[in-house]
Amino acid sequence: MNNLMQSSRRRFPSIQSEDIIDYKNISLLRRFVSEQGKILSRRINRLTPKQQRLVVVAIKRARILALLPFSSNEN
Repeated sequence: MNNLMQSSRRRFPSIQSEDIIDYKNISLLRRFVSEQGKILSRRINRLTPKQQRLVVVAIKRARILALLPFSSNEN
C-alpha cells in the first residue's frame, strides 16, 4: 500500500526547460490561472517554489498591462 501512495505522488514538471516564464508568454500563463481568473496554488500547478514566484509575478504584470484579465466576465 505504501508503494502505491509513493508512486501516485511523483512530480512531473509542468514547465519544460524551453518554456520561459515571462509576462509576455500569455499561453503559458493561462495554464496557471483558473476559469474564474484566480492564480492556482503551487500544489495544483506542480511547480517548485521559485517557479511559482516567477509565475505569480508574471501573471500580475500581465494583468496590469491588460494582457490577462483580472477576472473572467462569464456569467
